[in-house]
Amino acid sequence: MKKKEYAVIGLGRFGGSICQELSKEGMQVLAIDMDPDRVDDFKDIASHAVIADTTDEKVLKELGIRNIDHVIVAIGDNIQSSILTTIILKELGIKKITVKAQNDYHEKVLIKIGADYVVHPERDMGKRIAHHIISSNVLDYLELSDEHSVVEVKAGVKMGGKTLIDLDIRARYGCNIVAIKRGREVIVSPMATEEIHHDDVLIVIGADKDISRFEKNLVVDDD
Repeated sequence: MKKKEYAVIGLGRFGGSICQELSKEGMQVLAIDMDPDRVDDFKDIASHAVIADTTDEKVLKELGIRNIDHVIVAIGDNIQSSILTTIILKELGIKKITVKAQNDYHEKVLIKIGADYVVHPERDMGKRIAHHIISSNVLDYLELSDEHSVVEVKAGVKMGGKTLIDLDIRARYGCNIVAIKRGREVIVSPMATEEIHHDDVLIVIGADKDISRFEKNLVVDDD
């Protein structure tokens, strides 16, 4: 089976990190940037690293971009270049395009012109850090939509020794515990009679406002 081929356009911190991880996983990666120094940094990491202006359709065709399965547009501060590059990629029939957005307006434009997936790395990381600042028991935070998220939390002292029935989280907070990580064991769709152990890691899904109430009332730091 043919391996998927990827292209990463823009080799700043975000694009460079994606390029490194894909390459580490053994994927074929075409790394593209206009900065010769950045391209030089990735010549021994990516399958191919080239200096190119991706707002030029002819250049993209010459690079064989049509053969790429998934293109990640990680262009830094130049919103115009990001948008133009995405338009050209769509016109060339690229199967999947992921684009880094600088702001909400940029995201709206990207969605209108056909980007398959839009990411806000700085905003999303900010949300994760904010939740961790509120409570160090919040281990991770993943936004599912504008109003719903999945949060990974460490059970605090208030939850230890109580069952899911005792805590009644769904009725009281509108959230659902979809899994419990206990050491190396993962309990998926735990029974209502499952007793929570102190330091269990809970995977909770729900509306942001409900998760917020859940965190404030039950997920508190032990100190």
